[in-house]
Amino acid sequence: MGFFTKQFIEVIQWTEAGDQVLAWRFPVQDQEIMTGAQLTVRDSQWALFVNEGRIADHFGPGLYKLSTHTLPLLTDLMNWDKLFKSPFKSDVYFFSSRLRIDQKWGTATPITIRDKEFGAVRMRAYGIYAFRISDPKTFYQKVSGSREVYMLSDLEGQLRDTIVGRMTDAFASANINFLDMAGSQVKLSEAMVTALQPGFADLGLSLEKFVVENVSLPEELQKMLDQRIGMNIIGDMNRYTQFQVAQSMPIAAGNEGGGAAGMGAGLGAGMVMAQQMMNAMNPAVQPQPPAAAPQASAGPAAPAAGGATKFCLNCGKPIPKPARFCPECGGAQQ
Repeated sequence: MGFFTKQFIEVIQWTEAGDQVLAWRFPVQDQEIMTGAQLTVRDSQWALFVNEGRIADHFGPGLYKLSTHTLPLLTDLMNWDKLFKSPFKSDVYFFSSRLRIDQKWGTATPITIRDKEFGAVRMRAYGIYAFRISDPKTFYQKVSGSREVYMLSDLEGQLRDTIVGRMTDAFASANINFLDMAGSQVKLSEAMVTALQPGFADLGLSLEKFVVENVSLPEELQKMLDQRIGMNIIGDMNRYTQFQVAQSMPIAAGNEGGGAAGMGAGLGAGMVMAQQMMNAMNPAVQPQPPAAAPQASAGPAAPAAGGATKFCLNCGKPIPKPARFCPECGGAQQ
């Protein structure tokens, strides 16, 4: 009578509830599967029979009537006769092969890559990817094992670390300068798929899509890059210096002393500074030696012999009448 009091399973199926479950074990504890039972494997699912720790038959989407004909590997493992019709015990695992989209990846810390233009560059990157289970046997053997439920969250850390670990080699093999990476994200994504696919396949997975959304530098390096870009935008430094001097003239006129004297002093200082900057930017132009300083005299500077004189509006000393600036204080004259 003990045989007839056992519970028998006649329908084996899995209705997925949510997007987080990758593998699920059908509950068969203290139960036996009827020969002739119905197995339903829905679209984007796999079913795997495991007997005493050994993988037997696996099924793709479809409706199956279980018998020694539909379970040939399990029949061989159990040494069943082809006409065997009694109930049997076996673990049944279902795997979701749906595409897992919008999976996030990113570099927690900057990675270092070799760049043709800058040498070594420390960079950050992030994006999304999509994958699915393509080989349930391999996934069962290497990842999910005999667990009752295997969740997507159990796998995310492993995949993210795998992506970052292969990123350095993939970006280097793409042969793209850092400044061109922003415009070559499609090529970078293709290079990453090529580099990552073997690692995913080793886990029974297939990497279906990989997207590089952003590539950036750490803040301190980004500032240096911004300065370099600014210098390239400026272009001709001589013309830029002249422009800066012209812009500074109204400011110089408003300095202490004001009026014509302040403007003259500011203009003189601006021209000296401009000359120094242009000499620094153009090494071929040798700076002129400074003019010899006039010897100090006990009295005020004497005007040019035989010429008319006038007095400086700023310091009051006599100067040649045609002079536009005072040789003593540099003040502008009317």
